[in-house]
Amino acid sequence: MNNTKNIMIVGVGGQGTLLTSRILGGITLAAGYDVKLSEVHGMAQRGGSVVTFVRYGESVAEPIVEEGQADVLIAFEMLEALRYAHFLKKDGVLIVNEQRIDPITVVTGVAQYPENIIEDLEKEYKVLKVDAQKAALEMGNSKVFNIIVLGVAARHMDFPKEAWLDVIEKTVPPKTVEINKKAFLLGYEEV
Repeated sequence: MNNTKNIMIVGVGGQGTLLTSRILGGITLAAGYDVKLSEVHGMAQRGGSVVTFVRYGESVAEPIVEEGQADVLIAFEMLEALRYAHFLKKDGVLIVNEQRIDPITVVTGVAQYPENIIEDLEKEYKVLKVDAQKAALEMGNSKVFNIIVLGVAARHMDFPKEAWLDVIEKTVPPKTVEINKKAFLLGYEEV
């Protein structure tokens, strides 16, 4: 039986979704899995919704994750978590960065940003929330919040901590290796 694992990363443009998916791709390849990555909406402009699928297993045919199939959903922004939560499996886990970024429809007054997103999600899903933005600022680099969130998510995947750190070292820009490793460990050890 081919037990493919499905990871989904959602966020908005400029939140480091691509880097995160590259790290996930790297760790799954290093572990000897077949891996398929696909970026779905890929709206590069800041504020646009970005969705990335990472599927790995013995043999993966399709890069796209169907609704109700994601083992782990990593959301860098709360509204994106709400928008894509239905992709989670019944026993899947949703990791949500407690950050609000108003989409253009909210900015222009066409729509309202929903209240109580996390509470509503917790009624239906296993939710782990993390204020990664705050933690990253306390570390002195607001850009590493995505790696903190990844650290939390890593607890729900079958790869050893050392393997994650190794892939982070090989994937992030050289001058950011130490802060990214620290960010990962913060997320990994905090939950």
